[in-house]
Amino acid sequence: MTLPAFFVAHGSPTLALEDNEYTRFLQRLGQSLPAPKAIAVFSAHFDSPDQLLTGDQDLETIHDFYGFPQEMYEIRYPAPGSPELSEEIASLLKAGNLPYRIVTGRGLDHGAWVILRIMYPQANVPVISLSVDSKRCPQEQYEIGRMLQSLREQDVLIIGSGGTVHNLRLLGQGSAEPWAVEFDDWIGAHLEQWNLTALFNYEKKAPHAREAVPEYGQEHFIPLFYAMGAADNDRHAKRLFQDYQYGTLSLNCWQFGRMDLDK
Repeated sequence: MTLPAFFVAHGSPTLALEDNEYTRFLQRLGQSLPAPKAIAVFSAHFDSPDQLLTGDQDLETIHDFYGFPQEMYEIRYPAPGSPELSEEIASLLKAGNLPYRIVTGRGLDHGAWVILRIMYPQANVPVISLSVDSKRCPQEQYEIGRMLQSLREQDVLIIGSGGTVHNLRLLGQGSAEPWAVEFDDWIGAHLEQWNLTALFNYEKKAPHAREAVPEYGQEHFIPLFYAMGAADNDRHAKRLFQDYQYGTLSLNCWQFGRMDLDK
């Protein structure tokens, strides 16, 4: 079976300790999918001008955040890596004429392990972490994802981890800000239409794009394009979940590629 690709919001790092509607959704999502052979995750917190991917057999849990409860820094997600899969991904990038580097000693940042710990708590699925490049244009980001679409036919789960609305300077305490919802609705409508022309120009066309995707936070939005590109051969988009933290952090999950995940 060919697995879909997913864009999964990772929200605040404390999501790792929370029991709410979104974490329960992520648990159900992990349980509903056929067991993947491995997971390739593009994380917003692995931003590099070079295309990097991890090549370790053992992956460190990186606590790349500050000022959180001590128990957050004690969490470990000991998922193995897969040097063999790293080499296979490297061959796909090479075939796409994309320069890359396999790196060691980096491990998994919280954009990867927070959601994977909820979806696959036994940490028994090999993980490869891939960098994103917030300076590339959306079309280039999409094309990089497209280079990896054949992995889905090998039971490799491809995930982009970030957040469509991620503005830490406008955090609130109440319900979703209307402008955040309007932006997400615009993005959602064009995702469902697979309207690449509009999406690649979201900065100019989407309402409230500057507030939703501030210049300092573009890395959280762009994993969407990597995940979407990985399903270019099956252009079907479905929103599985939508909510907000602190008014301006989207908690959303998009499925790219067809497969009925409904229970």
